Amino acid sequence: MKKNNLILGTFLAITAILFSSCGASPSSDSTSTEKVEGSTESTSTEKVEGSAESTESGGVVTIGTQVWTSTNLDVSTFRNGDPIPQAKTDAEWEGAGENKQPAWCYYDNDPSNGTKYGKLYNWYAVNDPRGLAPKGYHIPTDAEWTKLSDYLGGEDLAGTKMKSTSGWKNDGNGNNSSGFSGLPGGSHSYCGTFYDVGNLGGWWSSSEYNTGDAWIRGLGYYGGSVNRGADNKGRGLSVRCLRD
Repeated sequence: MKKNNLILGTFLAITAILFSSCGASPSSDSTSTEKVEGSTESTSTEKVEGSAESTESGGVVTIGTQVWTSTNLDVSTFRNGDPIPQAKTDAEWEGAGENKQPAWCYYDNDPSNGTKYGKLYNWYAVNDPRGLAPKGYHIPTDAEWTKLSDYLGGEDLAGTKMKSTSGWKNDGNGNNSSGFSGLPGGSHSYCGTFYDVGNLGGWWSSSEYNTGDAWIRGLGYYGGSVNRGADNKGRGLSVRCLRD
């Protein structure tokens, strides 16, 4: 994997777009017919090869031996019912990161973006012991993300299969043959700036890179790869869940 050891801020700068800082074919058993509470409504209605077509809110898809949610997480409470603080201003967002506290926001603080892309969460929400994922699911580890991209033919090929068939700017859509339905939800920098909705999508893993950063995966409009890197735990990114 060519990009394995790059810090996200570095390789995103090299590719000239990603977040600014302050071939194996899919298995024919793929399905997206279940509903998972707390996910956004899927904007992809294309039929996944070998699966039933579904437009249900909160679907799941089987990719190899893994069962992924096929929409971004959109919850405002932890699994135990405690509220996750919403950061409604740049100052609130930056303060949450500095204090290592969980937070979520909508892109541009606009609820209409949440309808399409779900919420953006910092890593402190991802890692909170109260549980961000719905019951029966967890936030994927770095190794579990790697298992997904390996199954889809490796990092250089997997992105096209993971990106949705619409919603990406500059003709950057994928074919979504995996059913992952990845959308370009952008990010919220740890210092309070929103970046790149429509161009880029980024998802947390539960795995730390070091004390200040955690492993993520990124998709961009500019190519068909999925990028592995690490980013500041105070950044706001999308979240997908994996069945236990």
